[in-house]
Amino acid sequence: MNYILFDGAVRNQLLPFTYTRPVADIRVGILTIREKWERMLGSTTTTITEDYLVDKYPMVELEDNIMINASFIPSDNLVAMIKGLEVNQAVFYEDEPLAFYAKEEQEVDFDSFDVVEYTHDDVLRIEHTWDIFSKNAEAISKDVTLLTEDETSESIPEHVITFNKENIFIEEGAKLYNCTLNAEDGPIYIGKDATVMEGVTIRGPFALCDNATVKMGAKIYGATTIGPHSKVGGEVNNSVLMGYSNKGHDGFLGNSVLGEWCNLGADTNNSNLKNNYAEVRLWDYETEGFARTGLQFCGLMMGDHSKCGINTMFNTGTVVGVSANIFGSGFPRNFVPSFSWGGSAGMTTYKTNKAFEVAKIVMARRSVDFTPEDAAILEYVFEEAAKWRKD
Repeated sequence: MNYILFDGAVRNQLLPFTYTRPVADIRVGILTIREKWERMLGSTTTTITEDYLVDKYPMVELEDNIMINASFIPSDNLVAMIKGLEVNQAVFYEDEPLAFYAKEEQEVDFDSFDVVEYTHDDVLRIEHTWDIFSKNAEAISKDVTLLTEDETSESIPEHVITFNKENIFIEEGAKLYNCTLNAEDGPIYIGKDATVMEGVTIRGPFALCDNATVKMGAKIYGATTIGPHSKVGGEVNNSVLMGYSNKGHDGFLGNSVLGEWCNLGADTNNSNLKNNYAEVRLWDYETEGFARTGLQFCGLMMGDHSKCGINTMFNTGTVVGVSANIFGSGFPRNFVPSFSWGGSAGMTTYKTNKAFEVAKIVMARRSVDFTPEDAAILEYVFEEAAKWRKD
């Protein structure tokens, strides 16, 4: 069977992260949503997404296809139901298509489909940017089970202090020095060739992905994910770094999500709680206003390739777009459009030729090419964000 993951109705609610990737390639827990589906289906997948992303994320359609809403995290019940689908059958969840069987180039009309409601209570769905951190504890636990079933952890070094060590899994090649791992409140997963330096204190649920590093003296609270090839220092609480991003120094990051290729300067801090303890609102790209989150704790949402200078301060509920460069004293506004340059004193446009120069250098340091497809995606985002930038 050919499986295709589609963005679904929530794509715009997941901006700025879906500016540069399909919904399927958001990381929550340990794996991306795509990686979770591929493991549980035992099959590769392709994607239906926005036209400007297609060159990098192409769709492969065969004679028989099952389309899956990528905002849903797979479960055993859901995968079993999807594998059992037949022609003109669909699974719905609360009046929204979750998965359906489609022939090649078929005009889909759900009124003519045999529709089954998904009624199991194991639904885990990423509908908003803040779901990425607020549902990360459950996602980590699911991924630990998925990745470690029938696998054996590497031995915990004798100089590592542990609590509930049965809930700690270490992959091959990981290096742990004099650190403390407390897995009493959730699992701790240390990926392949990852490093935990001296003096680090970690509380689960926690995931350190392959080739990532926690630097000396860091204090990490769950539920936190440090994506592949990322580096983290200082204090971090309930945050997700999707990959190739750095918060390498002291400073606080809480209830936040960073995309890929981000960098926070030394002593960067974000607020995750308003002084009046009120509900946090976040910028909504679709309504072009600030949306209710229902959360008291919510910090920074930063899109791919964005960076900030030393001593940067972010207010509660700040959204930074793609490829922004923020610096200077004071707090920048709660919404920083993509390709903005500046800070609280004012913003100008960060020209693509300059931004691309930096991206090429940054990515080359990790032996990753900045491709023409990457440039085309960022050019599109640059134009999309023009209406919000004020030069």
